Amino acid sequence: MISLTFPSDTWAHHIPVGWKLACLSGTTLVLFSLDAIPVQATALTVTVLLYLSAGPQFARSGLKTLRILWPFLVVIFLWHMIDGTPRNGLSIALRLSSTVALANFVTMTSRLSDMIDVVAWLLYPFRRFGLSTRSLEIAIALVIRFTPLLSLRGAQLIDAWRARSARRPSWRIALPLTVSALDDADHVAEALKARGGIH
Repeated sequence: MISLTFPSDTWAHHIPVGWKLACLSGTTLVLFSLDAIPVQATALTVTVLLYLSAGPQFARSGLKTLRILWPFLVVIFLWHMIDGTPRNGLSIALRLSSTVALANFVTMTSRLSDMIDVVAWLLYPFRRFGLSTRSLEIAIALVIRFTPLLSLRGAQLIDAWRARSARRPSWRIALPLTVSALDDADHVAEALKARGGIH
């Protein structure tokens, strides 16, 4: 498995993860509380500039990672077009693009170990009551690790589809992608058991 963290150092890598996650949470709350299209469009423009500020290679890598989001945006917008509320569809698509891109920016500029440390710090009050938070910490780490892997598998399935058919890739790739994800999850579970499980 691979990490979403961008290998080259950028200015955003030097900002503490806690601050980046706090800003991400605050920005997400603001964007979800506002429906105005100019506000959502401005937020997306600022997000694009944020990517570009980290360098062209970083921006290209980030946009490549976010390609998997486009089908969902198209479906959302078309659904609202059919429903007679295109402005709502556009607002939701812009909001979703900004929030997911910002979350991706934080992940690309943060080490996994630092993110887990923040999660462990946030969960500390629960440990004082005798509750084990180790399972949740590992679960979050696995989600972050699996995300780029699933994106890569999806891209490989799309390429394989295009190599064998002139038609566009359809929903049929969902089944092999799901089977692949379950197979990887089974291997990870076996590896955890072999190391003594999660305590």
